[in-house]
Amino acid sequence: MVTKKITNLWQSKSEKEWEECLSSYWGYVRNQLPKNFELEREMDVLHLEMVKALNPEEWYSFLREKYFRWKYTQPNRYVTTTNSLNRYLKEGKLDELFEIKQKLLDFDTSDIKCGLSAAKRIHGLGIPGSSGLLALLYPHAFGTVDQFVVKSLLEIPDLPEKEAIKKMNPMKLSLRNGVLLIELMRRKAAKNNRIFGGNRWTPRKIDMILWVCRTDL
Repeated sequence: MVTKKITNLWQSKSEKEWEECLSSYWGYVRNQLPKNFELEREMDVLHLEMVKALNPEEWYSFLREKYFRWKYTQPNRYVTTTNSLNRYLKEGKLDELFEIKQKLLDFDTSDIKCGLSAAKRIHGLGIPGSSGLLALLYPHAFGTVDQFVVKSLLEIPDLPEKEAIKKMNPMKLSLRNGVLLIELMRRKAAKNNRIFGGNRWTPRKIDMILWVCRTDL
């Protein structure tokens, strides 16, 4: 399924090779996570205008039934994270959750730290969950960071950030870790766009490739 491992792909100047690896992401989801395939497709083309139009109840429902299901595919993780999210409903604080949405729709997307800090205020989200939500809302500016992305990056020889990444705890990424990893994805997306022309490559696409091209998959 995977046509090229990240150790070889990272320095490749063949857009075809990058496209093949991106395509293999969808092949993996279709074959290994078939129940998630339609949701993955839906989230891949999420429109910011749709999110802007959600009222407090709809925003909560979107997070619980769409985003958390997309991000937390393991049933036990979905249960624990939604238990935290449910506090907004149980405590009558949907307006508080809605205020976070407003912040996420009104910040400078060049400011990675600001975006992650705002999303992390949502009960149930750590840095991986926060980055995932931002990657869906702003794929041109954010990518998802998690343990798998860290493990994949560590397989790339001569990566300038490698020593800093080695010091990260993949299971407990900090805000600082998240900023560094997303900056790295932004630079790689920009470099690919310079090499291949256009603006097709985004941090979100880079994170998809890092996820599916790792050796432990």
